[in-house]
Amino acid sequence: MNQIKVKGTSGRGLLGTTLGFFFGFAAVSLYGPTAIKFKEAMDLTPAMMGLLVAIPALSGSLLRIPFGAWVDTTGGKKPFLILLILSVIGLGGVTMLLNLSYPEKMHGLYGLILFLGFLSGAGIATFSVGIAQTSYWFPKKKQGMALGTYAGLGNLAPGVFSLILPFYLQSFGFISAYFAWFLFLVIGTIIYAFVGQNTYYFQFRKAGNTDEESRKMAMDLGQEMFPSGNVKDSLINSAKVRNTWALVALYFTSFGGFIGLTAWFPIYWSQLHNFSVIKAGIFTAIFSLTASVLRVYGGKFADKSGGEKVSLISLIIVLVASIILSFTQSVTIGFLSVLLLAVGMGINNGAVFKLVPDYVPKAIGGASGWIGGLGAFGGFAIPPIMGAVASSYGKAGYTLGFIVFVILAILSIGIVVVLKKQHQNQTA
Repeated sequence: MNQIKVKGTSGRGLLGTTLGFFFGFAAVSLYGPTAIKFKEAMDLTPAMMGLLVAIPALSGSLLRIPFGAWVDTTGGKKPFLILLILSVIGLGGVTMLLNLSYPEKMHGLYGLILFLGFLSGAGIATFSVGIAQTSYWFPKKKQGMALGTYAGLGNLAPGVFSLILPFYLQSFGFISAYFAWFLFLVIGTIIYAFVGQNTYYFQFRKAGNTDEESRKMAMDLGQEMFPSGNVKDSLINSAKVRNTWALVALYFTSFGGFIGLTAWFPIYWSQLHNFSVIKAGIFTAIFSLTASVLRVYGGKFADKSGGEKVSLISLIIVLVASIILSFTQSVTIGFLSVLLLAVGMGINNGAVFKLVPDYVPKAIGGASGWIGGLGAFGGFAIPPIMGAVASSYGKAGYTLGFIVFVILAILSIGIVVVLKKQHQNQTA
């Protein structure tokens, strides 16, 4: 048994994952407020704009699956750094391309812009890595608080930058904004490399101890949660749990919706209500920040009242807000409904991941990958659909697009009702 001096605490572990996710998530905030610039330079349709603003969410969702599961074998630091570096490459590529080609030489580069946007979104995929890494740092009774804090504060990135970016664009210009965000991401990657820390179990494993020895020594230091199997096993074991897919659906609605709307709202406010870039950015930031902050409390509420109950209430709120947004062109009613939507989505995001350790305790990394990855896929799928509706129905299409969330909310409410009955039968 190799004794080593372990590094880190649960507090440092949470700080590292939160900072890493915050920096990695920042890139998603660029495409929405700047989509109009690409539209002008490349004559994009609303549907093409929807795809452009959604493309970071494609890699940000799909890469969550293998990288989240990878945590169960190596700890979170290596997969975290790889994803951040991919995002640096993508954002750096967009910055270089804009410097060389914008605006006169942009025609014919739409495909390349999409590819670089895909790479930029890799930083969003750090979410599932951080979920698993944070889970292993904390005991079960503190999972809701820890995961809510991690995801809620990390989720602040799009809102913060949706607020800052319009002012930066006006003062320093479009291309300069991409360069500044590129430097920000590079600095963030370096910070995570120094602050991020694997849990005790993975430190003991790296030192050459057996699985059994590492578990025993880590348990002596207070670690409660441990992985089982390799990446393939983690994904397969979690996929066999039926409730993993129920949680995927719930997360698709609220977190996929959150990512998609953070990218779509700058277009919604500017095209439907003729807002300036700054005003559209501020309104988008209010939505994003509200949802992110309330995610922290969603986890805490779920600790106290149960994840199923909190999720059900929050999804009803999403349904009501979506119905109103589907039919109103009033700025005041629309804004209040957007706030209501943020409340429902934020709380549900926190509640869903409180349920992961309860339903899939032996393959948290794999479950986090499926739920975070396929759930976040909504961020890629939803904006192009809303853009297609806008292309078909004109100005009214920007409201009718919210029918998507009415349908998703109804389906999700049905799923939670089934989960709640199942839980009651198990405890009866």
